[in-house]
Amino acid sequence: MNNYNINKGIGRSVEFKGLKAQYLFIFAGGLLGILILTMILYMAGVNSYVCLFIGATGASLIIWQTFSLNKKYGEHGLMKVGAVKSHPRYIICRKPIYRYLKSTPKKPAV
Repeated sequence: MNNYNINKGIGRSVEFKGLKAQYLFIFAGGLLGILILTMILYMAGVNSYVCLFIGATGASLIIWQTFSLNKKYGEHGLMKVGAVKSHPRYIICRKPIYRYLKSTPKKPAV
């Protein structure tokens, strides 16, 4: 039986065959989804060669895309890209400029 190292130290993120962090979940979820889709198509009566082709093509696409995302963005890069999309492009300021320049006197401490 094969032994696979999943975690490489305390305080470091989980890594398996080069995939790190959230890419493991994308990888596992994608392969599970392709497996379920292939099983549903087979039970629906689709030709078995078509099911095998869809399963193999889908699994290959998931594997290729996950490893390319891991290589391109790194461990936390995909989350950073998602966070950038939720930030506003610019902040609208509708107050007149003199309101920012006006100083208010400080009250003395009692």
